[in-house]
Amino acid sequence: MPKILHTADWQMGRAFTRFETEDGAALVEARFEAIETLARLATENQCDAVLVAGDVFDAQTVADRTIRRVFNATQGFAGPWVMLPGNHDAALAESVWTRAQRLGAVPENVHLALQPGVIDLEPQRLSILCAPLTQRHTYSDLTEPFSVYQTPEGFLRVGLAHGSVQGLLPDEIDSANPIAPNRAEASRLDYLALGDWHGTKQIDERTWYSGTPEPERFRNNEAGNALIVDVSEPGATPTVTPVPTGRYQWHQLRETLAVHSDLEQLLERLGTLPESAVVDLRLDGSVTLAGEEALLKALSVAEARFRSLRCERGGLQLTPTEEDIAALKADGYVGEVVESLWERQDAAQDDVARDALAILAGLLREREQEAAQ
Repeated sequence: MPKILHTADWQMGRAFTRFETEDGAALVEARFEAIETLARLATENQCDAVLVAGDVFDAQTVADRTIRRVFNATQGFAGPWVMLPGNHDAALAESVWTRAQRLGAVPENVHLALQPGVIDLEPQRLSILCAPLTQRHTYSDLTEPFSVYQTPEGFLRVGLAHGSVQGLLPDEIDSANPIAPNRAEASRLDYLALGDWHGTKQIDERTWYSGTPEPERFRNNEAGNALIVDVSEPGATPTVTPVPTGRYQWHQLRETLAVHSDLEQLLERLGTLPESAVVDLRLDGSVTLAGEEALLKALSVAEARFRSLRCERGGLQLTPTEEDIAALKADGYVGEVVESLWERQDAAQDDVARDALAILAGLLREREQEAAQ
């Protein structure tokens, strides 16, 4: 029973510059670890081949060291790898692929599908029908020639392509690099391994996007998997099993706080996220001074626990209650400043006034605690 591991969209060399240096470096390293995980899974599941459906590299200009590390990471699986150029690493006349070949970095068991055609893996009885991108964007279906490609009798016909299945992807993604939605049936494919959509997605019983093995976006699209594909014989319906591969989980939270229970639910949700979380949090609405104190404490704990936490609080206003103001014991001139900052941030959504009010409230609370000792 032939078995393949389908993966795509590694985008090695990608930089995570919007993160803190330490976090960005960890996210980069996780992508190399993902390749090692793929190799281990292929070996453990006794796969006949690993197919990489495009965008192995994030750009043509990645460093030589990155190129070498990518191919070094494949060593855990001794069987054949077939790597297809995608839109980020198209097979140009001079490309990251030709540079890899000049460097002597490509192992003998790695097949680079730099030209359209068929790669026959004879011991595995697999024919890989390849549609590499030779430029970043094309506007014709590069998989159309699959219908006329001849393959040996008794070999599985497996398509390998990178692009957008027309009319079937979310958000009406009918862009460049189109692929016909009935390509597997029209070209008599036993399986069509696709890349470009970064989440795991089934198109039909023979056509799947594997998604990227390590998430890199705040998008709820089932990223962080590889696919183990079993086909008992030519013509049989494949059995496709998603296998988790991602190290980090990306969460984008958009919360509006209106009452105290909203804050409680947010803090509870943050507490349930794993240490491997990469969190992008944006808060709107309003919070009391007591709520602000609880929020800041929780965010401080979460920042130390998660891989990364970025919190945008520009839309969150401080709305002190009478109990908040009374608890500050701010009389005289200090009380007037508190009142002024409250009114200023409430009237104009002034971030400086909000932050100043929070700082002043914190100082007053510290003074009260010291006096009580």
